Amino acid sequence: MDTFAVVGEEHLLPTDDEVASYLRRGWYLSRKLFSDDEIDALVEASERFYSGQRDRELPARPRRLADWRPADGEVQRHNDYIHYLSDDIGRILRKPIIGAVAARLAEAEEIRVFQSTLIYKPPLPDERTNVVPWHFDKHYWRTCTSDRMLTAFIPFHDCDVRMGTLTTVDGSHRWKEVGDDASTAQHFAQRDHGDLERRLAENAEFNNAEVHKTPMIIPKGHMSFHHCRTYHGSGSNLADRPRRAISLHLQDGENAYQSFRQPDGTMVEYNHDAVVRRTERGLPDYADPDFCPVLWRFHH
Repeated sequence: MDTFAVVGEEHLLPTDDEVASYLRRGWYLSRKLFSDDEIDALVEASERFYSGQRDRELPARPRRLADWRPADGEVQRHNDYIHYLSDDIGRILRKPIIGAVAARLAEAEEIRVFQSTLIYKPPLPDERTNVVPWHFDKHYWRTCTSDRMLTAFIPFHDCDVRMGTLTTVDGSHRWKEVGDDASTAQHFAQRDHGDLERRLAENAEFNNAEVHKTPMIIPKGHMSFHHCRTYHGSGSNLADRPRRAISLHLQDGENAYQSFRQPDGTMVEYNHDAVVRRTERGLPDYADPDFCPVLWRFHH
């Protein structure tokens, strides 16, 4: 496999100006990359998943796995590894055009899946778990060598502010971070929302930057992409129906595992470290095709 063609789909790729905007602002809104039928198939497959259907199970259970089950109730649902656990969902997420768009934005010659999370915000305006505080993804990817990773946010319907859409902070991926400590390696769900708000404000002040928040207004079949260091979050779902989406985390072909030790001496672990194959050196292989399949590769 030397390449994945996007012949006939070149019009779906970001223009040079749009790539420049992504590099400046840290986010990009795509053209329509999924058909309505594909999105409807994602909804149907997600309902089968929620009812208990699995095409396979993980070979081990990572300690920090997001794995909503019906017994957890009407909270915001997160289920990691959806591209691996559901064949129907995985097949749709592996469309080469997604990788080609990401490669243009990241200026990379190869794009692989890194992780995927199925998300469901119930239509409960006062549900605390529906609010995702300000954070950026690289905090949780300390074991990754790359700073070019990015995330595609894929709603299963038209998505706007009322539904609690993803909101980014313009240009925050270019900030120099202040006050970095061991707590930043913890997922936002395990951290105090007020602390994350303060951290955003402190970093903006340190960089003499304005906090300009841009909600991603995303039509059905479109998606947003954001840089791994772009601050983002989302609000409550104020609509009368659930907000359904997938966060598809993507890595460039040069990304690999690196050990990372926190200030207190403990080693940082990512979920992959418990499930992917090992390299010849015995390290977790973030190019394991079962968990991190290639979406697109440039053919020289």
